[in-house]
Amino acid sequence: MSKFLSHKPMLLVTAAFLSLTVLAGCASNKSDTKNASAPAKDPIKVNVAINGGISPLTVLKEKGWLQEAFKAENAEIVWSEFPSGPPLLEALVAGRVDVSFLGDGATLSGLSSGLPFQIIGLTSEGARSNALIVPANSPIKSVEDLKGKKVALAKGTTAHVYLLKLLSAHGLQPNSVEIVNLQPDDAAAAFTSGQLDAWVAWDPNITIQLGSGKAKSIAWDKEGILSPVSLIAQNDFLTKHPNLVTTYLKQYKKAAAWMKDNQDDAAKLFSEQKKVPVDTMKTLLTNSSVDLQAYTDKTIKAQQETADLLLSNGFIKKTVDVKAFINNKLVQDALK
Repeated sequence: MSKFLSHKPMLLVTAAFLSLTVLAGCASNKSDTKNASAPAKDPIKVNVAINGGISPLTVLKEKGWLQEAFKAENAEIVWSEFPSGPPLLEALVAGRVDVSFLGDGATLSGLSSGLPFQIIGLTSEGARSNALIVPANSPIKSVEDLKGKKVALAKGTTAHVYLLKLLSAHGLQPNSVEIVNLQPDDAAAAFTSGQLDAWVAWDPNITIQLGSGKAKSIAWDKEGILSPVSLIAQNDFLTKHPNLVTTYLKQYKKAAAWMKDNQDDAAKLFSEQKKVPVDTMKTLLTNSSVDLQAYTDKTIKAQQETADLLLSNGFIKKTVDVKAFINNKLVQDALK
């Protein structure tokens, strides 16, 4: 046998080995290319709505704390802001709100209308949320003096509910007064120009008007009327992303605590945001009771009594079993 023939089997084995190595290398390169070109998962968009007033959400937006916490969970915020609850609810129906907070009027009217959200926490019992104010020189001295008078408020809001409760407590009917439907900025302009007899306002407008000396309160916290303020989450978002809702609640708690413990810095922050003097903001924050807690039997009872009153007045069309819409689990987890 020739030398060539004697080495033929070895050459064949070597050729086969090289072929396999090349094929394996190609397969490996294809796999690496595939992995390298695999797109990163798009961040989850979280629609966070600020609902007027002075809120921990404003702190979270300015400080960037919520965005930072969400980034660690591959989520990012789409911020929006509304003057009151009713326009916020319209946005929720349109899919543009995932988490926010609402006063009792918007909460109950939304639930009565079957809108897709749950109550996930309590941010205030609302004993000082609303006040009935009149011009400083007004002859109106009591709630009973409101008969036939023009009272401004934003319909469907906690201010509207407060007035209904106030009138009922003093033996008056809703038609005892002429309600003028105005959002806060428009109400402020109408009130200061003398076009209104009274205004049911919330802060910062209460503190601004009383601090100016041009207004006085006829009814405020001494009435003992609770107006619970609820944190809410859209149903589908809550089902798909309970971890993000818990993160939202934890950060909300952090911001509320910061507002309480750093009132000078908080006053400066809100002063810049709302174009209100720092001293006025300090007064407001001193009187504020914003926090995060689970709904209690006391606040559930207050909210249910409000729902029943609104039903009897035709404010809402369907009865609301408040307790059935409260999800305390996530807030309890967030507070651990």
